Amino acid sequence: MEVPRRDRGETLAAFAAADDPAAFLRALAPQTAEYAALLREKEGLEALIERGGWGAPVASAAALKPGMEGAAVLALRDRLIRMGYLPMRASARYDAALQRAVQRFQANQGLTPDGIAGRETLDRIDTPATERLKQVIVALERLRWLNKPLGQRHIMVNQAAFQMKIVEDGATIFESDVIVGMENEKWRTPEFSKNMDHMIVNPTWHVPSSIVARDYLPKLLANPEAASYMRFYDASGRQVSRSSIDFSQFSASNFPYSLKQPPSDDNALGLVKFMLPNRWNIYLHDTPSKHLFSKDKRAFSSGCVRVQRPFELAYELLSKQTSDPRGTFHRALDSGRETRIDIVDPVPVHLTYRTAFADARGRVHYREDTYGRDGRIFAALAAAGVTVPGAES
Repeated sequence: MEVPRRDRGETLAAFAAADDPAAFLRALAPQTAEYAALLREKEGLEALIERGGWGAPVASAAALKPGMEGAAVLALRDRLIRMGYLPMRASARYDAALQRAVQRFQANQGLTPDGIAGRETLDRIDTPATERLKQVIVALERLRWLNKPLGQRHIMVNQAAFQMKIVEDGATIFESDVIVGMENEKWRTPEFSKNMDHMIVNPTWHVPSSIVARDYLPKLLANPEAASYMRFYDASGRQVSRSSIDFSQFSASNFPYSLKQPPSDDNALGLVKFMLPNRWNIYLHDTPSKHLFSKDKRAFSSGCVRVQRPFELAYELLSKQTSDPRGTFHRALDSGRETRIDIVDPVPVHLTYRTAFADARGRVHYREDTYGRDGRIFAALAAAGVTVPGAES
């Protein structure tokens, strides 16, 4: 991500000329409600750590469920009380109140709120306050990277939360779950900001050569009739009959054909893709693999961002340029032909990665560091002198 940098000379000159130097320094930080909420969370966690943190971990190997009793349930109760999810109470039973507290915690963590404290939920509950503080410190650093005009109307994708939203005049007007790149270093979704300037309805999938080598060539070597929906093209762009290709003579290093999947309900891009030209060839798109949205952790793509509610996203984007956004979209869709629809006023898209973030009410949510990026950023901050009280070095 390109980080905005102030001119050092201009900043020092402005500081020297400021009537209130302390106020000038405070104004350099992001002036947003989320930044303020994360600062409050940071201060609260620092005070909590000084008092000893959240207490002993629950440390139970088995799942804890409603109706259960025992030492592990007591530990769970006490931990959730210290974390602010449950009021002080004497009950030693996994009752309805404790179940609701577990559900609130799960929702805050992006987990399915079933009210059962399984292994993943317990692992999150047992995460030390020092680790949460590190996440908040990194999130504040990332917000400083984005301390620039984001656009009166913009799209924000949080890869770590597997979510996207459209923000207009500071308010969220559209939200959708998303799928992002796999954890493998080669397929992780990058972080950047670009303008979305058009959408393609009924898209053709031009299969990247890396995916051809990884996914399709092995199948074709085993069975030349595999992936029957694919079309083959030579270096001049001419379609080549599959029957004329002897796949056995090729490997990933010398396969000369490109693959395309024509528009269809089963197209890997689904029925619409949203384009934001960039050097990584990353974009947002529909997907036929709807079942993957039921997962809590949604890192399954080869880098692009799959959207759970693509039609609704299209309607919202078109609502600013036509009185009939649904009709405009569906006329293109029903044609069955690949159709480009320009976005008259391009929308800034920010592909971010934040494992700690605040909602509109100021409540801070946490997610896993799926790509390990937080760890690298905090290591750099620690090398520059940032410390966390009570954390192991």
